[in-house]
Amino acid sequence: MPERVEAVEMRAALLRLRRDTGLPIAFGGLLHDGRRMRIAEVHGAVSTALGGLAIGAGNGLGGKAIALARPCAVTDYASARHISHEYDAPVAAEGLRSVLAVPVVVGRRVRGVLYGGLRVPLPLGDRVFDAAVAAARDVEQALVVRDGARRPAVAGDGGVPEDPAAWEGVREAHGELRALAPRIADPALRAELLAVSGRLASARVPAGAARVTLTPRETDVLAAVASGATNAEVAGRLSLRPETVKGYLRSAMRKLGAHTRGQAVASARRAGLLP
Repeated sequence: MPERVEAVEMRAALLRLRRDTGLPIAFGGLLHDGRRMRIAEVHGAVSTALGGLAIGAGNGLGGKAIALARPCAVTDYASARHISHEYDAPVAAEGLRSVLAVPVVVGRRVRGVLYGGLRVPLPLGDRVFDAAVAAARDVEQALVVRDGARRPAVAGDGGVPEDPAAWEGVREAHGELRALAPRIADPALRAELLAVSGRLASARVPAGAARVTLTPRETDVLAAVASGATNAEVAGRLSLRPETVKGYLRSAMRKLGAHTRGQAVASARRAGLLP
């Protein structure tokens, strides 16, 4: 089963957080019922204490970030007075002292938390906070893509009311058409099929949407990425080499002004290049 796009983006965001800050450990997860989350990704750990840990809203540093919907940090976790201490044992097992927790917020609702930490009690500066917030934004964008989050349709503004589940079927059909088109030998039939896929992509583009031009292959790759496919799966689906897929994806991201796969898909949808 293809890996869910938000899991890919969570992993990429945590790796980016470590790279941009030099923090030795980053971890995080998504809420599954609006009040509790499970730490699903851990990078840089020296123990297994944090993996799979369930975090409740209001509990510990991450729970505080969930409850307040804003970044929170402590310089020395064990002695911090403004958090509860349900998770002291796993935090101590990992040797963490300074920790920050940044919520992933979509539509004013907390959907997950990204953490970063040090194994020494040192203040975490603005540069670390800014990098953590930027990493959380990447995950937020991936969730927007998954949810199909868009402005509400208003009568007369070109918006199209929709059933999200039904629209997901349209997206799947669009991706299948894009993958099928290169295998059609008849040029006229291939052009007709691509025209149909183009109508699906632009069915609900708002007036004044940014105009971006992608090559057919860049669009094919983005359509596959939008379904949650990894680069290897995109390569197999489109009969391309993985390195070629990466090249098309980089080019599309550059044209769309995107820094992540999720941002690229969202920007392509806003521009009417994907449904």
